[in-house]
Amino acid sequence: MEVTDKVRALCEPVAEELGIEIYDVERAGGTLRVVVDRSGGISLDDVAKATRRISRVLDEHDPVPGSYTLEVTSPGLERNLRTPAHFVAACGETVSVRIRIPGEGAERVQGTLRTVDDTAITLVLADGGGERIIPFSHVDRARTVFEWGPTPKPGGRRSPKSTVAHPDDALADDDSDEQDGHDDEVSRS
Repeated sequence: MEVTDKVRALCEPVAEELGIEIYDVERAGGTLRVVVDRSGGISLDDVAKATRRISRVLDEHDPVPGSYTLEVTSPGLERNLRTPAHFVAACGETVSVRIRIPGEGAERVQGTLRTVDDTAITLVLADGGGERIIPFSHVDRARTVFEWGPTPKPGGRRSPKSTVAHPDDALADDDSDEQDGHDDEVSRS
């Protein structure tokens, strides 16, 4: 059994008690990363509680040989997709996939993840190139893509709310020079 599998097995009961799930476990160099999540999102308090509990369990059972740094984190807006379950959960989302075919090099494609089965994923390509079936054996890396919304038109007008005020403007609106306990003189040019 791999170290990451041992760590996952130890962490899953802790996650269940906390009402969260173990999204992923990775080991890269001297870092052991345990990624936790919850339906609807996970809070910083949840991550802090999980960190304390997971650290305690790992100290008790010592499944990782040598020294390491434990990192407990959320998956973030752009989630790495490493397991078939990750891909299934991301169906309907925009994903970026780096494909590596032996002897042919690598390429990156982006599109909407349409289907997932035991052997491959199907993407509706963002470039309008139709659908593409990609075997899991050719997926080098994949992640979801967070879309920020419509791109503003170049040269368009900014809304009044998006105008950035000059830092000194806040001082100009302040009637009291003694509000912060200092009688500093402000010079404007």
